[in-house]
Amino acid sequence: MEMVNRPYAKAFEDYAVQHPEVLCLSADLTSSCEIDGFRDRHPDQFLSLGMAEQNMLSFAGGLGLAGFRPFLHSFGVFLYRRPYDQLMASIAYPRRQVRLMGFLPGITTPGGMTHQAIEDISVMRTIPNMTVLEAGDATEVESIVAAADSVDGPVYCRILRGAVPRLFDTPLEIGKIRVLAEGTDVLVITAGITTEEAIRARAALDRAGVSVRHLHLNTLKPFDAATIIGHAEQVKHGVITLENHLVTGGIGSMVAEALAEAGLSRRLIRLGLQDTYAHGGSRPYLMRYYGMDALSLVRAVERLTGQQTGIDEDALGAVRVEAVHSVVKAEAL
Repeated sequence: MEMVNRPYAKAFEDYAVQHPEVLCLSADLTSSCEIDGFRDRHPDQFLSLGMAEQNMLSFAGGLGLAGFRPFLHSFGVFLYRRPYDQLMASIAYPRRQVRLMGFLPGITTPGGMTHQAIEDISVMRTIPNMTVLEAGDATEVESIVAAADSVDGPVYCRILRGAVPRLFDTPLEIGKIRVLAEGTDVLVITAGITTEEAIRARAALDRAGVSVRHLHLNTLKPFDAATIIGHAEQVKHGVITLENHLVTGGIGSMVAEALAEAGLSRRLIRLGLQDTYAHGGSRPYLMRYYGMDALSLVRAVERLTGQQTGIDEDALGAVRVEAVHSVVKAEAL
């Protein structure tokens, strides 16, 4: 598997220098959001707003009114918890072309509750006019900048940073679900970092004789319920969602709503955080502890199908372990 180092940094710079109306805003997490190089090389397009997210969002709304397209960079949790009223009044309601680039989605940080954006999808998808995107690999991180900037309105993006695996060879297209496998026993729906886990599990399940249909989502709003229903109709046993988020309000809820509204009777297992905050810890530890990794998916498939696969950790592909702390991340989070 190819690993790409800091794909966002290069992608944003390549795009922004061709579009002078794009501005780069930072809330005191410049190096942590990989825009320190852009700050140094393109100071005329860079604005530091300090640790004052409410002010940054109001300011960005004004920039949008003036014809600029500001890209706001911070940890995802800081883009909606603290400045929720400014997000609604200054950006979403007037439909400003403001791009909210949220790093450290879900449990991709050891920082614990204060830094984990575990309910961001549920919050953002309920805001009228808001588009919600999530990158699942380096190719999607690279292409999410242009995709987000093509939207006539505000966009919230869940961004991966640091060393990111390349899983796909085609760019992110808004509204287009990736069909990664077309099996007939179980439908598995993933997004973000859980797609890599599902790919690990899928190979072992295939060897055990379980046919998995696997969809990868990168556009969470607008949600393509019709396509989800079409695939759910093609499987025998039911649907499993695996997400880096609370199951409440996230992808699991969206799929449940789609199945109910279509009147399609399918069993549904939702894997993710179950009405809990997460501890601080490494990503592999947290994914195992909270039942969000490849082995958890295998066990869910066994519950859904009633078939014991005999798959254990040794039968799965190697877990990719990242350093919790890095010298290139000034805040070590």
